Amino acid sequence: MDFQNFLLELEDVMSTLIAKYSKYDKNTKENMKILKGILEELNNRKEDIDQRIYAKHLSGTREKEEVRNWLKNVQSINSDIRSIEEELEREKYLSCEDLGKLVDEKIIEAQQLLQKGSSHIGIFDKQHFKYIILGGGVAAGYAAKEFTRQRLLPGELAIISKEAVAPYERPVLTKSYLFPNEPARLPSFHVCVGSGEEILLPEWYKEKGIELIIGTEIVKADLASKMLISASGKIYTYQTLIIATGSKAVKLTDSGVQGADAKNIFYLREISDADMLVEAIRTKNKGKVVVIGGGNIGLEVAAAMRINKFDVSMVYREQWCMAGLFSPTIASFYEGYYANKGVKLIKDTVAVEFEADLNGQVKKVKLKNGKVLQADIVVVGIGARPLTELFEGQVEEEKGGIKIDGLFRTSVQDVYAVGDVATFPMKLYNDMRRVQHVDHARQSAEHAVKAIKAREDGKSIEEYQYFPFLYSSYFDLSWIFCGDNVGEPVVFVDAQYNTTRPSPTKPKFGTYWINNGKVVGAFLEGGTAEEIEGIAKIVSLQLEAQRDRLEIYGMLVAGLYGLRKGL
Repeated sequence: MDFQNFLLELEDVMSTLIAKYSKYDKNTKENMKILKGILEELNNRKEDIDQRIYAKHLSGTREKEEVRNWLKNVQSINSDIRSIEEELEREKYLSCEDLGKLVDEKIIEAQQLLQKGSSHIGIFDKQHFKYIILGGGVAAGYAAKEFTRQRLLPGELAIISKEAVAPYERPVLTKSYLFPNEPARLPSFHVCVGSGEEILLPEWYKEKGIELIIGTEIVKADLASKMLISASGKIYTYQTLIIATGSKAVKLTDSGVQGADAKNIFYLREISDADMLVEAIRTKNKGKVVVIGGGNIGLEVAAAMRINKFDVSMVYREQWCMAGLFSPTIASFYEGYYANKGVKLIKDTVAVEFEADLNGQVKKVKLKNGKVLQADIVVVGIGARPLTELFEGQVEEEKGGIKIDGLFRTSVQDVYAVGDVATFPMKLYNDMRRVQHVDHARQSAEHAVKAIKAREDGKSIEEYQYFPFLYSSYFDLSWIFCGDNVGEPVVFVDAQYNTTRPSPTKPKFGTYWINNGKVVGAFLEGGTAEEIEGIAKIVSLQLEAQRDRLEIYGMLVAGLYGLRKGL
């Protein structure tokens, strides 16, 4: 090879190296800026921990060792980054690719150290309680009340809730909270007013020495270490944990419905949700509302919106409303009642798309059956899912909830679960069930606390024996259901009406479910206190019955059993 060709080849090699360097140099310099930004935050965190480690004694040697190791690693990465900066200043063309990779690696390492540093900050702010109730709903309030009945020392109990208010009776949100005249507002419906007991205002918790930690989201639960970590990095430890996290609303955005993220599409689960809907009711005065869902939430909200004089349409995928509970005959009565109140019912279809205006507010709802509905407000009530994500892989689960025994104990020692999240043994029907209703939330919370205190005292109590009891109200209607809706439904009406169909003018009727010749469930609309009590007794005793006699004397029998004592 002559010298001229050698020079040409050398020039090509150098051009390639320079081009390669320029590419990596540009990326490396950009990434270096990112790395320096993370490092600055990391050193601020180091300074904070340096000050705290001398100001406050750490409880365990393991914790001290972990923090010290972290401080050493931060010093080490600072040294590494200084070396990288020196290399970049030397502009070593042949090492730039490796240098770029090294910067990428250090970014990951610095991010991990920063995250670990957040948890170490939490160690200094760690709070320990004998009992922690995680969740601030109905169950939390009733559990707190039971703890005070069972002997509780100041400082032993904490309630940690993502919501910014003390526990309240959640069912109010879809009923009187939305009413136009004298609507319910806090503090009038804090627990335990829903069961006629003392109302627990925020001051009550303070007086009892209960730490009410509200507006705090727990992002990690380590059940093996008995540790909860908040979004801010604060750590809470416990001896006994009660999981009362409840449920979250199923959203249309979860299933990818087009436009479901438009403004003025509401879900009702927390008081903040209800406040936003109340504001929309005010601004969209007497406009058009589309309610998605034919369950209890849908029926309650549709009634409330009609009372607010809105034009209301209800859309649901089932062939009749409350399909999981109502028989076709029961549903037919309520659908007729709603139609007479001016609610338009659109059954056997779903919403597939929402259209919004230029401000992003919902204006149209497109249905699978081809219909298009005008809408100023959309309220979605298509179900709820238990909030169990924090505990996945740590506790045994069944039927979508956390599996417990008859004393609310999970598969992890000293961890209990109550309310919506708990799948428990329904002794009456000899199977495992999960119940999403306020009555179960109250009773399960109280029973779990009794079980915890009995264990501590070396005593035993009976296992939970829940008798399903549901209730609701729409317009001027009010119904209860108890037991199980399996078998053959038998409709009965008030004895003064010589018909087997409910009266539209004075609605008072019911349904018994007969399975294997026994009454296993009952529904009653418009009943008296005595009749409601009688219905519950008949079902709990699982009395033998004949269809033809129940059709005629069902209401009379309910009243008589309600008056009888000692059953």
